[in-house]
Amino acid sequence: MTFGFAPSAASLNSADTVSRLGRTLEPSEWAAAGIPLLRNPREVVSGLHARHRPTPATAVVAVLDTEERLTASASFARRSVPADGWEFRNVLLAHLRRVIPHDLRRRTPVRTAVLLYCRDGDERWTEEDGAWMWGLRDACTLHGLRCGAYITLTHSGWQVLGEGRGGRRPSAGSHPVGLAEAEAEAEPSPPRTGGGAAEALRRAVAR
Repeated sequence: MTFGFAPSAASLNSADTVSRLGRTLEPSEWAAAGIPLLRNPREVVSGLHARHRPTPATAVVAVLDTEERLTASASFARRSVPADGWEFRNVLLAHLRRVIPHDLRRRTPVRTAVLLYCRDGDERWTEEDGAWMWGLRDACTLHGLRCGAYITLTHSGWQVLGEGRGGRRPSAGSHPVGLAEAEAEAEPSPPRTGGGAAEALRRAVAR
């Protein structure tokens, strides 16, 4: 005969919370990961916004070639579940597998995956952003891709997290423009102050 104690619901919930927090990346960890800088983030953001017209709680994962041309992309609504990098990794990987073959046979990744997430709130980093970062990095590893930029789209505009670059258009509430107009409007954006801009400039000079 054995004796023991069944774990309480509180302890199970606490363990689940600890696990989820372990599947997230802080801004400093993301900045130190060597994520390649986008040459023209405004062009990438405007193009994805025109193609997918994301609304809050919509994610857009895109694959770019070596010249930053869009190779494939997919958009999907975020499910109403707690932010968990493992769950985000699985859904990102599923959509990547649907739109583009893996590059696992290559010794070095050639194509780059970026993630645009449209959400409410301001441009400051959240735990949900950290979970998306963790999920994107892991999904790229499992699909043989380079992990690229994580971009948030809010009502105040767009922001490349960890780099400090962003702009006011497009935004979560802006009217989508046509692809031709989006490409015409796209131009290199100056770095914002703070939010990792100095780190981004140092990495750009180093390259």
